[in-house]
Amino acid sequence: MGRTNFFYLLSALLFLLFAIPLAHDLELSTAPVVRAVVFSVLLLVGVWSLKGGGRFFTIGMILAIVGVILNMLAMQLNSTIFHYSSLVLLIAFLFVTISFTLRQVVFGTEINANRLVGAICVFLLLGVIWALAYSLLELVVPSSFAAVAPIRGPSWENGWLYFSFVTLTTLGYGDITPVSATARSLAYLQAVVGQFYVAVLVAGLVSAYISDKQGS
Repeated sequence: MGRTNFFYLLSALLFLLFAIPLAHDLELSTAPVVRAVVFSVLLLVGVWSLKGGGRFFTIGMILAIVGVILNMLAMQLNSTIFHYSSLVLLIAFLFVTISFTLRQVVFGTEINANRLVGAICVFLLLGVIWALAYSLLELVVPSSFAAVAPIRGPSWENGWLYFSFVTLTTLGYGDITPVSATARSLAYLQAVVGQFYVAVLVAGLVSAYISDKQGS
């Protein structure tokens, strides 16, 4: 399995996390073209990050192509079914990306900056996946969340990303609250995964990286 330059994937994720709030503040977040661009950029760079991954690349390419097609159909036909399908495919694609990235990070033999960036990418991908899961849950089971400002918008609504990363880092501001049993389960599972990931994997890699530099 070939090595991957995770800086490209990190750039795409940072673009996603900054572009969505900016588009929201500029009142562009409701424009279909904005969501389509963000969706396509994340998929394309995600596929590029799987280059050299063998079956991961093949599966990711298939999911990306079908996902882009479904997303375009959802925009053109304003179809709920296509919207749901593209959302599920994107979640599946991100799981494939996480699996490949995590294998490179955990089983890599060389401690370098690229490996640390891969670990950061996995953390950010977890936040994005949960944001999409929260959005999908609200679409399937309305009123699963109570919020000061409504966030029952499209899957790329800024509120879902905000709530996801607030939960992942256990900040818990309380302006968005999970109400249904499923929503609460997703929230506390995300908090647990986020804390264990940072405590076990990232801290271990950073420590190994520092030790390696001091020893060289």
